[in-house]
Amino acid sequence: MTAARIFRRLVQAGLGLILLWVGAVVWLGLSYWVVPPVSTLMLGRWLTLQGVERTYVPLDEISPHLPLAVMTSEDSRYCEHHGVDWVAIREVVEDSDEDGPARGASTIPMQVAKNLFLWPSRSYVRKGLEIPAALYLDLIWSKRQMMEIYLNVAEWGEGIFGAEAAAQRYFRKSAKNLTRREAALLARSLPNPLRRNPARPTSRLNALAGQLQARMAGAAPYSDCLKP
Repeated sequence: MTAARIFRRLVQAGLGLILLWVGAVVWLGLSYWVVPPVSTLMLGRWLTLQGVERTYVPLDEISPHLPLAVMTSEDSRYCEHHGVDWVAIREVVEDSDEDGPARGASTIPMQVAKNLFLWPSRSYVRKGLEIPAALYLDLIWSKRQMMEIYLNVAEWGEGIFGAEAAAQRYFRKSAKNLTRREAALLARSLPNPLRRNPARPTSRLNALAGQLQARMAGAAPYSDCLKP
């Protein structure tokens, strides 16, 4: 087989994978109305016969403290942007140095796109795919629906997915009954859910949760997009 033919085959395979991925994004985005979405991490654990704890609950069955805590911690302009926070991305680019950006700019829709359609490792390719997927999901889902899905697919520990499973595991209660403090601890554990235990917080996690609680009080007026 000639080099030109091999190249054409690789291009065709690449285009096929892209089309397959686009189809999956469209189909899974629309199937939310029928089947509760699951993350690629959950699928990976099922395929390797590992346990998964997850009970899908509607946003009405989750304490309002938790979406406010997550929005304040992870995506402060959640109600303003349309899937991608271009202001945050510009700030990250401007603040980056020769070693690359010191922080990320992932919005909640971008994290949902990563959880549902992409792989967990960091790369520019994955980040590039997150953006169009997040824009699409923001177009077809309301802010309440997006937050509900995020809180039901987020990883909160080894094999623990979603707010209900996390609340039951760490606080022995339903997600509906989480206090402001417990919500802040759960939200601040998200950046490193395999090492941060909300039930046995380190002094650093306690301090981060305390700071977040203070910010939540001021952020409450900006969470109107989460109201029914």
